[in-house]
Amino acid sequence: MIVRNVNDREVLETTYLAHGGAVAQMILDRRTLKEIGFLAIASLKPGKRIEDHVDPMEEIYFVLSGWGEMRVDNEAREIGPGDAVWVPAGAVHGLLNRGEEDCMILVIASPA
Repeated sequence: MIVRNVNDREVLETTYLAHGGAVAQMILDRRTLKEIGFLAIASLKPGKRIEDHVDPMEEIYFVLSGWGEMRVDNEAREIGPGDAVWVPAGAVHGLLNRGEEDCMILVIASPA
């Protein structure tokens, strides 16, 4: 069993800027996982954007708090707390924080 907290040193040491907008950390990744690509947490400030990009893995974005507009290929939807968005491998996707508070998301990725 592995238990990892978002405040653990192993998580905080992975802090990076995700696709131009969100500050993210890897909670669990390929250093530990065998089948799943990663589990990350990210914070997106109001007005900031995770730029449109393509990943080779299928992903799920899960909104913990805040509001935004999620784009997947040619579709855009408003998303908020409790929403999960499936992003197929190879799809163009991005997220704009349209709210007045930080948008906190979990991102789970797995090879297609």
